[in-house]
Amino acid sequence: MIRRIVIALLRVIFLILFRVEKVGEKNIPKEGAYIVCANHRSNWDPPILVSSIKRVSYIMAKEELFKNNFIKWIAKKCCVFPVKRGKMDIESMKFALKVLKDEQILVIFPEGTRNGMEKNGRAQNGTAFMALKTGVPVIPVGIQGTLKPFHKVKLNYGKPLDFSKYKTNKPEKELLDKVSKEIMDNIIMLTNEKI
Repeated sequence: MIRRIVIALLRVIFLILFRVEKVGEKNIPKEGAYIVCANHRSNWDPPILVSSIKRVSYIMAKEELFKNNFIKWIAKKCCVFPVKRGKMDIESMKFALKVLKDEQILVIFPEGTRNGMEKNGRAQNGTAFMALKTGVPVIPVGIQGTLKPFHKVKLNYGKPLDFSKYKTNKPEKELLDKVSKEIMDNIIMLTNEKI
């Protein structure tokens, strides 16, 4: 109940504040499990992206956010769960895999931090690991526009990426790197595409 109210409020706020426009929304499956991956430039990205998806979405967020009790309470009500950055977080991974097994939507920002690619970082392999282990499709999203009040933001949804032919319980690093690169290449293309 609380989640529905919060998401409804966010949709209205973001429609007014950022004039959010969705492009390629037909690429979003109406049912079944999938992973949504997007570029990450601002703290506004996660709530804008999650509030644009009509189904319940679980989002992986840095554990530092959960130090604030109010944010922690809201986050739990809105299907946000913590992840320790910089190392393999087994508990977080188990929860994420359960979300996908239960035919739900998982939202991840593979850069692992804001503007990760601009800082010459590399995409984290967590998304690739979950896609390969579960065989669920990955929906790349390019978030375009200036994330300042009253500037237009566009969510450019790409076609689902299917890695199910590589499905395995123990993906090797070479395969993880290959899949991570393909995901990020699609996100970058969608972010820079003129629409």
